[in-house]
Formats: sequence, structure tokens, C-alpha cells
Amino acid sequence: MFKAPFLYFAKKKMTLQALAEQVCRIAIQAGHAIMEIYDHVSDVEVVNKADQSPLTIADQKSNEIICFHLNKLESKYPIISEENKQISYEERKTWTRCWLVDPLDGTKEFIKRNGDFTVNIALVENQTVILGVVYIPVTGACFYGIKNEGAFQFSPTGDHLKLEAHAFQSSDSGLKFVCSRSHMSEATQAFVQQYQDPEFIARGSSLKFLTIAQNEAHIYPRLAPTMEWDTAAAQIILEEAGGSVTQQDGSPMRYNKADLLNPFFIAKGNQIN
Repeated sequence: MFKAPFLYFAKKKMTLQALAEQVCRIAIQAGHAIMEIYDHVSDVEVVNKADQSPLTIADQKSNEIICFHLNKLESKYPIISEENKQISYEERKTWTRCWLVDPLDGTKEFIKRNGDFTVNIALVENQTVILGVVYIPVTGACFYGIKNEGAFQFSPTGDHLKLEAHAFQSSDSGLKFVCSRSHMSEATQAFVQQYQDPEFIARGSSLKFLTIAQNEAHIYPRLAPTMEWDTAAAQIILEEAGGSVTQQDGSPMRYNKADLLNPFFIAKGNQIN
């Protein structure tokens, strides 16, 4: 049975900044639990969910920690998590705010042991992400974004490093495209070929968004399926770093929809034309 360690949360209504810092600490604790399994369990048990995607004990342990502590916060919101029983839209559509959680984004990368997995926690308000936290267990780096307040690399001392995405033009030669380690569709390949001398960076999970936010790439075209919990947290980080994430037709991404499957989308750094 899961027994949570003690975490202190101030008993007052939090600003989004204070809430982001608390959620960073929750994500870090979940990430530590993931790494206990990653580092010390050589043969991780894997089961297939109904959609045939893999699930490990690390996903489950991380999910328990995150849900437990989110429910202990002074401001309580319902939770949509990849690993929780899905709630009907008839109930969800009445929610003004909710959490979107992927306790281990990149389970395939975790199983392959390449380090490209993250913990994602986002707060959605009226179908728009207003706060997002992404933690990288292997490196210990944690990032957060708050709508209209910026994107930062979290520091426990409070000296958070601001993120700013590269400015670029679509006509530039040698733009860097970040692509999935596990998914590279023909549509994605055709999209990339519109650009002059494109270069490729292979990353898994929501690290693809962070690679752009950290000035290591320019564009991430995702013309293949994803779920809302895969993208919400990293989207707000990239957007607040000066980038953009839109549906393929340029319209905004929406969350807590009737169908939690995302439309195809394009994530970019600071494109200036």
C-alpha cells in the first residue's frame, strides 16, 4: 500500500507562482520514485493497456504520488491522468479547472533505458493550459511555465532561470527539427522536406518541446496521435518561452475536450515570419 512521505504545503490560497513551485516539488518526488525503479530494477515488469501501450510499476508509483499530493493542496481540482480511470465528458465538461497528468511520459523510452522520459503535470482552465511542470528524472532538471508570467527552470533556492526560445525565419537553412524516437510518420517526413537543409534531433516524450524552449531546436511537427496529458504541461512552457503550439491548421490547442485525443499540431520556437 502506498505510504506518502511528508510534504509541507502552506495553508493559504496560492498564487500560480507558488502553486507552480509546489507542483515542481511533487513532480520531483514522483521522479525520484521512478528513478528508484529505473536504477535498481533490471527487469521491469511491463503490461499492455487496452490501447496496447505499455504500463510499468514506475507509471503506477509516480501516479500514486502525484495524485495523493495534488489532492492535499489547499486549492483542489479534479485530476485527469493517463493512469486513472477515465471520467465521462458529461461530468468533465462542468469543470472550470482540472489537472492533466502524465506520471511517466515516454514509457517506451523508460523501457528502452535511454533516459528520454518525463513527469508532466498541467493545470487547465476553461480548456486552456495556465500552468505546466515537466520534470526530467534522469537529469534532475525541472521546468515550469505560467500563462503570461514566463517559463523557467526550477531551482529549490528560488533562483529560477528564465527560458527564451530562439527567433528564426522559416526560410532559414539548416533549421533543427525535433522528432520522436518512437514515432516518425510519412506525413512528418513530408512536412520537414518543405524546409531548406533540415537537420534532425531525436528525442522522446515532452522533451521535444523542451528542446525548443532551451534553444536546441526550432520546430516539432507532430502529425501523429498524442493524448492531452502528453502535451499540456510542455506546451505552456514552450509558449511562455516565446514559442507557439497550434493545431496543424493554426487554430489553438484545447484541453479537457470530449475526446482526449489531440489533433495533429506544430510546435515552434519564436518564428518571426
